[in-house]
Amino acid sequence: MKKLTRAELKSELMNAGIRPSVQRLAIYEFVRMSKAHPTAEVVYEALREELGSLSLTTVYNTLKLYTDAGLILTLNIDDGFLHYDGDTSLHAHFRCSSCGAIHDLAVKSDYSNWFEGSGDFSVTEAQLYLKGLCPKCKSCKN
Repeated sequence: MKKLTRAELKSELMNAGIRPSVQRLAIYEFVRMSKAHPTAEVVYEALREELGSLSLTTVYNTLKLYTDAGLILTLNIDDGFLHYDGDTSLHAHFRCSSCGAIHDLAVKSDYSNWFEGSGDFSVTEAQLYLKGLCPKCKSCKN
């Protein structure tokens, strides 16, 4: 994903009807630029020193605001925590059952071609989660 400037991120928030406060902009930038699919707790820990008045409740509320606006994705990938993804393009996720890392996987077609008979439906959203061993953990197991 292309690295965006703060001005571009601010513009995305404003176009979604969200007032870009300092905290909101910092949270949005962190999630959009992260490849690690952070949890709300990770976002909070990463930004709390920089944003002295930041609370975990603010982080949760802001992430929900962004999810509801379609600016980020919420991933519920089976570890008891919600993870957030700043990449809203069509892609799947792979979670390593050993190290817990979540990786983005490109998909080769739109939603309508994923499953037999799905062309009859009007799919507006899909989340595909795959689980197993990442290449690093797989090589350690051999």
